[in-house]
Amino acid sequence: MSKSVAELEQEARHLPTQDRALLAQHLIASIDPGEDVDAEAVWLAEAESRYQAYREGKLIAKPADQVFREAKSQLK
Repeated sequence: MSKSVAELEQEARHLPTQDRALLAQHLIASIDPGEDVDAEAVWLAEAESRYQAYREGKLIAKPADQVFREAKSQLK
């Protein structure tokens, strides 16, 4: 007899944080097995590039609430 989703979820919640994150990553990958192997490296490079531009004064930071407000207005 197989376990229900609720039972599996309850068991997973008792795992250490890193194990839960790894499990979540594997489950998501099993749903969408696309070729995103390098996605993390691409996002890291983008973040580093933006941070460097910020440090050089090429980008101006905005408060998070302003960013979210602008994003929400664009979705309407």
